Amino acid sequence: MDRAGWDARYAATETLWSFQPNRFLVDEVDALKPGRALDIACGEGRNALWLAQKGWRVTAVDFSQVALDRGWQMAESRGLAVEWVAADVLEWTPPARAFDLVAVAYLQLAHSQLCPVLRRAAEAVADGGVLVVVGHDSTNLTEGYGGPANPALLFSPEDVVAELGGLRVERADRVRRPVETDHGERVAIDALVRAVRDRHATLDVS
Repeated sequence: MDRAGWDARYAATETLWSFQPNRFLVDEVDALKPGRALDIACGEGRNALWLAQKGWRVTAVDFSQVALDRGWQMAESRGLAVEWVAADVLEWTPPARAFDLVAVAYLQLAHSQLCPVLRRAAEAVADGGVLVVVGHDSTNLTEGYGGPANPALLFSPEDVVAELGGLRVERADRVRRPVETDHGERVAIDALVRAVRDRHATLDVS
């Protein structure tokens, strides 16, 4: 879906997604010392807002101005400071080694598009920093609930790890997430990767 399509989708509802942060991001990040964070493809900013509330200095990037405006309004109502950046993550390059945390949550793209975004996300992680990627897993289509019906938009932990050169992978798992439906609880399957850049790593300037 293009920028106009997402703008229309956000504009059609008061809140497209919950403003609660992703449970897996919370688990991976909650114990970290706050620093500078980057939320790639932030949508309405649920994770960015939670990070800011925890004391992180957050830059949140998305190409939907409608979603960013909604996040900004929520941040204002909560007295939170977030830098909202309107940019297409397929084209936008974050500064290298600039963020203590980089989060990529449910960015479901064709692999030819997703892989460069993941590589740039990894390069944005500072020495000692953490990258967390979570999204609908490839197996969710046949074994889980919800998420894209197009298998080309799903990925595995191994797909993510393959793009994280220079980072040390601490976790690469398939994780299960309960989903409440009108017919009872179902289970979604997500891919979850956490990786770190060891301190004193050499910057690749080639």
